[in-house]
Amino acid sequence: MHSEQHRGLHHLSWPEAKRAASRDSSTVVVPWGSLEQHGPHLPLGTDGFFAEQVLHQVLQALPPRLPIWSLPLQSLGFAPEHRGFGLSFTQSADVMLAQVEAIAEPLVQAGFQRLVLFNGHGGQISLLDVAARQVHGRHPQLGVHAWFLWDVEGVTDLVGDPEHCEDLHAGLAETSLMLHLAPELVQLQQAVAEPPPTPPAGLSLEGRCSSAWTIRALSRSGTVGTPHGATASLGTALHRKLVQGWTATFTTLLSSSWPPRRTLESSDRV
Repeated sequence: MHSEQHRGLHHLSWPEAKRAASRDSSTVVVPWGSLEQHGPHLPLGTDGFFAEQVLHQVLQALPPRLPIWSLPLQSLGFAPEHRGFGLSFTQSADVMLAQVEAIAEPLVQAGFQRLVLFNGHGGQISLLDVAARQVHGRHPQLGVHAWFLWDVEGVTDLVGDPEHCEDLHAGLAETSLMLHLAPELVQLQQAVAEPPPTPPAGLSLEGRCSSAWTIRALSRSGTVGTPHGATASLGTALHRKLVQGWTATFTTLLSSSWPPRRTLESSDRV
């Protein structure tokens, strides 16, 4: 049998996968990204690359005894805001919801207890939250979590103002993290700074009172932020904070019975 340190579920045989599923608190993580333009200086697969790399480090940091495995990166995401700008891909919301269900259903049949959608693309946060609720509604015995890569306490503090508020896409944080993880993929000489427009008081592009938007309405280069000033040292600090934060979160999850769930009873079936 493979060592418990080998976390790739897709590398196990089906009997090994069944034994993995039978363990108490068995959890499967799916890194999820998007293939979309990231300005003239970052690669199309930036979001998925980050999710995959951070998750890899987290899984390496977790104690080998913990029952957690990963599936391969899902590269194609929901990114209609990038359509028509450079080369960007998107799938429809319906297709993506069906894709999450297609991943969850065999995990339920095998007996896994949790599914974590580890998402690196900000444009599909809400959709994956809907997918998680929908899948859990159909399979109440499966705990489903939709987590966003950058949602770690203290990460935005490393970026500082005004970039903290203006760094929406391919800006200081993403460029710095890529300079740390894969500097050969960064063409910093091609970077363009385009901070987003300032919304009226009380309104925003993201967060509270957010709006739907397209990149073409905000930027000519595809960048929404200021990548100039990005450094590998900032990327190192961001990476460390992300890995530490998610390692702690996964450790807490795996040592708990969260979320509340139950087996579907016959009286509940329609």
